[in-house]
Amino acid sequence: MFKDLPLIRTQKEVEAIEISPDNRLFSANHDEIMRGLTTDIYFVKTREILEGLNLLNTPVVAEVFASGGGGMLAGIPEVKNMLAGRNVEVWALEEGDFFEEKEVVMRIIGTYDDFGIYETALLGILASSSGWATASRKIKDVVGDKTMVCFGARHVHPSVAPVMERAAIVGGADGASCILGAKLAGLEPSGTVPHAVFLIVGDTLKVAKAYKKFMPSGSPVIVLVDTFKDEAEEALRVAEALKEDLHSIRLDTPGERGGVTPGLVKELRARLDQAGHSHIKILVSGGLTPERIPGLIQAGVDSFGVGSYISGAAPIDMTMDLKEVNGRPIAKRGRIPGRSDAPRLRRIL
Repeated sequence: MFKDLPLIRTQKEVEAIEISPDNRLFSANHDEIMRGLTTDIYFVKTREILEGLNLLNTPVVAEVFASGGGGMLAGIPEVKNMLAGRNVEVWALEEGDFFEEKEVVMRIIGTYDDFGIYETALLGILASSSGWATASRKIKDVVGDKTMVCFGARHVHPSVAPVMERAAIVGGADGASCILGAKLAGLEPSGTVPHAVFLIVGDTLKVAKAYKKFMPSGSPVIVLVDTFKDEAEEALRVAEALKEDLHSIRLDTPGERGGVTPGLVKELRARLDQAGHSHIKILVSGGLTPERIPGLIQAGVDSFGVGSYISGAAPIDMTMDLKEVNGRPIAKRGRIPGRSDAPRLRRIL
């Protein structure tokens, strides 16, 4: 798909690039990434030196390992797509595998010129995606069989929002609100409606009835109940009107009013049950962490929308080392020369 795009090969070519910040988003598009415009400049300098020394086609073996701790691996399909069409052999752990610190997660075999320019992008893909997937897994481990949807797209740049939400699904999220993120994971996006529609319409019940009327048949009716009135009062009002048509109520009470607490959930669950609405589920969102979730589950929460804990996860640092040059084991000081023992790697290209 991308193999015919011209790569940036010299500093002069870099200097000749003219990009105006006007009339564009600041994120790199696919072609710019594949041409090498997101690489660190020193890889362009490296290429130019090797070309001058007639060493561009030197066969090497490179290994990528986790230098910033262990976690869950994500980003493998994206790296595979980036290197497809290059004359390289690629071995890797599988998407969603757990890895330990210092463990080799990928091995690339080929001439340095066939992949060296992509080191920056490759490491960034694996580092960020693995960080997001690992955070998502930590949430899912606590949530267990409850539903967890990633709501993190609003916390990151739109260019990486789909990457983040797809990684969250790899980590265990049952869905994602970002349209492209969900689609890339083979799912339909999940979500209700924001407070904005309630503020514009002016009445929660009117919005709930409109939701039922205008959304596609089969779309579960899930209604926010914290915009205007006491949450329990509003939930009962909507439940009495929609009855069996109401699937869930959502709590997203702001911190200014104390946020969503186990006490609030427990009261709401009790009042719904006493009124004969035990079928209605409770979805909560807003600043959720692994520490907050167990108490909310005990109080009666059925599903969770988790945003900033996943989207704000730190990348897991990845490092690429050359371990063979011209078939000879080699390594920088402090590292062991030659291919590492990595029996879990499987060939992907």
